[in-house]
Order: sequence, then C-alpha cells, then structure tokens
Amino acid sequence: VQLVESGGGMVQAGDSLRLSCEASGGTVGSGPVSWVRQAPGKGPEWVSSINSGGRVSQYVPTVKGRFTMSRDNSNNILYLQMNDLKPEDTALYYCAQGWTTVKAPQSGQGTQVTVSS
Repeated sequence: VQLVESGGGMVQAGDSLRLSCEASGGTVGSGPVSWVRQAPGKGPEWVSSINSGGRVSQYVPTVKGRFTMSRDNSNNILYLQMNDLKPEDTALYYCAQGWTTVKAPQSGQGTQVTVSS
C-alpha cells in the first residue's frame, strides 16, 4: 500500500492549507495514523496522530491549536487542516501508519509546504 499526499503549496504566513492522504492499492489503515514532516536538512518530526475511530487526536505542541487532523474512513482519506501557518512549518509533509510515528518518508512520498514571511 502506498500512501499518497496532496494539498501542499507555497503560501504566506497566516494562510491556511488542507493536506490530504489517500492509499493507493489499499486502505490508509484501520489503526492509528500520523502526519509527519521533514524540514530541509533535518530529521522527521512527528506532527499529529489520530486513532482508528477518528475521535482521539494528539499534536506536537508547536502546531496544537493551529492544525486539525481528521479522517474519513468511509472514503479512506486522511486530512490535515493547517491554519495560521508560520515559516517554521515549512517542510515535506507525509502520512504514516502508527501512533506518534517518526518514520522516514518513502521515495517520492509527501507534499511540500512552503511558508514565506
């Protein structure tokens, strides 16, 4: 199963974006799923996780209150709503199965978010 992200782009500080994650050849997964990001020259950073039912989520403190993670299990899509974006949010964003995971992205995986000040 390959997870495919979309929705990234170049925005200004304070703008919003909504990222999506879908599974190619399968499902996003019945268990917990996470969003992870990797800034240039840095290692992967866990951003948020959501449980299988979509009712329990957790966020890294730097995005809490600005980002909201959700999942549509009927349509097999994972979302990350990002509001009030900051330059430090600039990174490659990707989804991964698991709770608070910091897995590295697979080759070609992820959607780039670039926030200018």
